[in-house]
Amino acid sequence: MDNAIRTTVADDGTVTVTVLGEIDYSRADDVAQSIRDALVDWSATLVRVDLRDASFIDSTGLGALIEGYRDVTERGGQFLVVNPTESFRRVLDVTGLAGFFGLISSSAGGVADEAQPERTSATGA
Repeated sequence: MDNAIRTTVADDGTVTVTVLGEIDYSRADDVAQSIRDALVDWSATLVRVDLRDASFIDSTGLGALIEGYRDVTERGGQFLVVNPTESFRRVLDVTGLAGFFGLISSSAGGVADEAQPERTSATGA
């Protein structure tokens, strides 16, 4: 699987950070930086982290999501994790982070179901 992070901006200013591949020690900083970049580059007030194509997460990956949550909420924004795989959802449920991240699924209006024009940037890993 491709290890990349894609950032898209919808017309309403919502920024989606899509993670492909693993969120582990070697990529956690890239994920956290992509979330910070969403705040700086686009002044996002809503940041979604889309985990549909993420294949693995470890404790440093969870730390990156927590760091992203803090960065966004400290600026008065909203942070959501969307489209987790079943295994990701279990990890977030067990750790108590599902509610913390405002977890929604694609069936509840996740980012993948929305057809909005977007601007894109990609970071390879």
